[in-house]
Amino acid sequence: MTAPLVVANWKMNGSEALLRDVAKALVGRRGESDVVLAVPAIHLSLARALLQEGVRWASQDVHWLESGAYTGELSAEMIAQMGASHSIVGHSERRAQFAESDETVAKKANACFRAGIIPIVCVGESLEVRQAQQTEEVVCRQLEVVLAEIPTGSEGLIVAYEPIWAIGTGKEATPEMAQEVHVALKEMALKAGIHLDKVLYGGSVKEDNVAGLMLMPDIDGVLVGGASLSAQGFSELCTNAAAAQN
Repeated sequence: MTAPLVVANWKMNGSEALLRDVAKALVGRRGESDVVLAVPAIHLSLARALLQEGVRWASQDVHWLESGAYTGELSAEMIAQMGASHSIVGHSERRAQFAESDETVAKKANACFRAGIIPIVCVGESLEVRQAQQTEEVVCRQLEVVLAEIPTGSEGLIVAYEPIWAIGTGKEATPEMAQEVHVALKEMALKAGIHLDKVLYGGSVKEDNVAGLMLMPDIDGVLVGGASLSAQGFSELCTNAAAAQN
C-alpha cells in the first residue's frame, strides 16, 4: 500500500521560523506519509534549502501563461525552477475571492503539466448544493472542464475534494460522505480516459479525524489547512494518517 499524500496549504500564513520548525519536526518521518508543503511563494526558496528527502514543496497557485506583463503573478515555469513538485489550482478561495472560473482552473492545470509539475485541482460544493443533493453533479462538472483541457495521456493528476461548507468552519464531511464523492470523481475521470493519481479530502482535517478519513478505500490523502500551521500538530497528523493505512 502506498503512503498517504498529505498536502499542507498554508494559505497567506506562516513565517520563516515556522518553516524551520516544520522542517525539523518532519525529519525522520520519511516513508510514513508522502508530504508536500504548499507555502507562500516568498518561502519557496527557503523550502528548497530546508526540506530534506521525503518532503516536497508546492505553490498555492500559478498563472496559465509562461510570461508577460502580469504584475504579481508567477508562471508554472517559475515555480518549477524553484524545485516545486506540485501546485494547487482552483482552491475554493481563489474561485470565490478572485472569480476564477472552471475554465481558468483548467488552463492553470494545463500550465502545470506544460512546466512539468503536478497540479492539485480543487473541486467542491457549497452548503446549498449539498442540501439540494447535487454534490456529485457539481464536482464532476468542475473536474470535467479540467479533463477536457489537459493533454491526452496526462499522468499524475491529483484532485482535492474540499466541500466549501467545511473549510475553516470546524464542520467536516464524514468519511463516508467523502468516500462517495471520491468514487464518483474517479469513475468520471476513468470514463474520460484519465486515471487520477490520487484524490485527496480537504475540509477541517485535523490530527484527531485524519485516521477515520484514511480508512476509506478511495481517500488517498488529505489537503490540510489550519492544522498544518503547528509543527508538532502537523507532524502528528502525518503520523496518524500513515498509521491508519497500516
